[in-house]
Amino acid sequence: MIKATNIHKYYGALEVLKGVNLHIKKGEIVSIVGASGAGKTTLLQILGTLDVLSNAQDGTLIVNGTETPKLSDKELAKFRNEHIGFIFQFHQLLPEFTALENVCLPAFIKKTPKTDAEIRAKELLDFLGLSHRYDHKPSELSGGEQQRVAVARALINNPSIIFADEPSGNLDSESADNLHNLFFELREKFGQTFVIVTHNEDLAEMADRKLTMVDGKIVDKEVILS
Repeated sequence: MIKATNIHKYYGALEVLKGVNLHIKKGEIVSIVGASGAGKTTLLQILGTLDVLSNAQDGTLIVNGTETPKLSDKELAKFRNEHIGFIFQFHQLLPEFTALENVCLPAFIKKTPKTDAEIRAKELLDFLGLSHRYDHKPSELSGGEQQRVAVARALINNPSIIFADEPSGNLDSESADNLHNLFFELREKFGQTFVIVTHNEDLAEMADRKLTMVDGKIVDKEVILS
């Protein structure tokens, strides 16, 4: 599902990632932990194609069978829209749109017909316990409800992989626990692969594997999975 080899990332003279190797199989839930500044979010952004590795000549990144560094910007945007979902700490919902409209946006970008997109969005919102919130704007939703809308938006195009960056960082304990359990329900129902950067030890320990980053490297002994 994801195979990254010798990933380096520089910002000027600062080396943030120092030869990361990573192999994640389909349907796996992997957590990435480490102190602030260890390179977790940078790695997540590169795996999710939001940023690029600095050493494309001798590093490799294959996501869902595609060598993403070789794609053009247009091809990469299409690949990201169709294969990858993102969940962020700050929900990134558009305040002027309803929950239903926010969820539909990636489908509209994919040029899914409006009726089909709304049917799928309602199915997801129903599954997430938000059938009574279709027409509510983000300001009318609780933090936990906003995050569930963001989860539905991440799932609308049936992506193969979900990348989550501190997804429960802004939630109270009960909402965070509900969100953590939801990831496993989603994996069972939809079969997605999850890669989650988190400081939440409970969530990190729930994952199939927990990887620790220190100073731009994964320090756990990497197990190559078939």
